[in-house]
Amino acid sequence: MFKGIKDKFKHKSGLKFLKDELKKPLADISRKKGIRSVGCLVDLDTFDNPNQFYEFVEDFGLRPNAVKIIGYKSYYDKNSPYSTPVFSDKDLGWKGNIENSYVLEFLGREYDLLVNYYTKENLLLQIMSVKAKARVRVGFKELDVKYNDLILDTPINNFKTFKSELKKYLKVLNEIN
Repeated sequence: MFKGIKDKFKHKSGLKFLKDELKKPLADISRKKGIRSVGCLVDLDTFDNPNQFYEFVEDFGLRPNAVKIIGYKSYYDKNSPYSTPVFSDKDLGWKGNIENSYVLEFLGREYDLLVNYYTKENLLLQIMSVKAKARVRVGFKELDVKYNDLILDTPINNFKTFKSELKKYLKVLNEIN
């Protein structure tokens, strides 16, 4: 019983953190133009093939280790093998902290491009999006515009279209050749 109450308070604390963070301007990243590193936040409950993001390496001419992917699942079994690092609702701590080693590693890097690959409002994914240090953020139209600099109107299950639209707009913005 107390665990349920504690989880509700953690959720409320996370919402307050997110609301406060959205009032502040996003941190400026002083990296030069050009895409050299990509971070991908993926909702694995809706999109089940995160390995497709590694195609960015070839499409954008990146180094093999330039793409970092982390996935969210509403529930996951720690004993099950996942090909992608995963975090879930049970990793939510106090004041918007996410207590997961994969999350700490992901947030410890700076990215030229952050791909918010989710369409439904989700507290943990939104907190991750706000905390991640990225120069350009891209996502879907279903989310609040505060989370993304570039908003694409493509279906979440059609990665090929998302990738081609992203590439087109990054060329227009002179981020890639």
